[in-house]
Amino acid sequence: MKIAQIAPLMESVPPRLYGGTERVVSYLTEELVRQGHEVTLFASGDSVTSAELVGCWRTALRLDPAIRDWIPYHMMLLDRVRERADEFDILHFHIDQFHFPLFRPIARRTVTTTHGRQDLPDLKTLYLGFSDMPLVSISQAQRGPVSAANFVATVYHGLPPTLHRPNFNVGDGYLAFLGRISPEKRPDRAIEIANAVGLPLKIAAKVDKVDVEYFAEKIAPLLQTGDVEFVGEINERAKTDFLGNACALLFPIEWPEPFGLTMIEAMACGTPVLAFRQGSVTEVIDEGITGYVVGSVSEAIEALPKVLKLDRRTVRRRFEERFSVARMARDYVAVYRSLTNAAAELDADLVVSARSRARRSRAAALAAPPAGRQDRAAINSD
Repeated sequence: MKIAQIAPLMESVPPRLYGGTERVVSYLTEELVRQGHEVTLFASGDSVTSAELVGCWRTALRLDPAIRDWIPYHMMLLDRVRERADEFDILHFHIDQFHFPLFRPIARRTVTTTHGRQDLPDLKTLYLGFSDMPLVSISQAQRGPVSAANFVATVYHGLPPTLHRPNFNVGDGYLAFLGRISPEKRPDRAIEIANAVGLPLKIAAKVDKVDVEYFAEKIAPLLQTGDVEFVGEINERAKTDFLGNACALLFPIEWPEPFGLTMIEAMACGTPVLAFRQGSVTEVIDEGITGYVVGSVSEAIEALPKVLKLDRRTVRRRFEERFSVARMARDYVAVYRSLTNAAAELDADLVVSARSRARRSRAAALAAPPAGRQDRAAINSD
């Protein structure tokens, strides 16, 4: 198939540091190419891919200090996609809903993956107004707040099996927290759990501008308690060692997590996960196999010994069974083919309908009396 992947410009594809959506777009793009599809990636110009790259701005926006407003650059991205839209069988968007008005006329050749939270109240109105735009969710839980939207499939994220090297002999290790410092990710819970059980905790996370105050006021003071180390933001290469040398990943979120890529990254390393019951967590974690799911800090403290006893080889094996990039790509190709086949059938029906209307018009024209000739019966009746 001829496939366009349209990525956000905030990070490169793949991202140099943090960036879950761009990372997934990269994995999917490379696997689609490997499976023989003709793929074009619309992304920042510093992206790296085996597909054809259409650079829509020279660098990732988040790491460019000169960028103040990201919207103009995404407008240029959409225009580049619009210019070449007829070249592709399917246009796969990963940029929230900004393309809906422009691409609605060809909605049947598009699909949009909803990477973010869907519990924002205004989204219901948006999806109602654009009910013909096909959507893919990344978990069943993500659909909950907007269940009436036009979801055509759920496709779980996947990773290349060689991306992270599993570590089956950790020893004492440490507890890991990976991702972003923010109130909804609850790093304070991770610190509380680690201190309660007397295990070291390493925090590898970025601090966005909007969370600088939260970090300074709420988290920084806690870093002085117990055995807690703040590593900062790390890249993909460092992530393998960080997760692989951990005895467990703490995922103590307090928000409707759409998927939680960090959980399967840990599983790829053989590292079990202790997570809070929010959003997609129960879909991703196989209870008692790849981790445990809890509802409070006290439950987490009680469950952690069971997490540490889980077999790391089994954790890795379940990751390979459920969350490989090959499976993710196959699932998306099935969605692409379903949409394009439905579009082709509809087009064929429209052609048949148009021909039928044309035949009826011709028949009616032949049956009508020549222009200017009155009906004899009408004349006699007069």
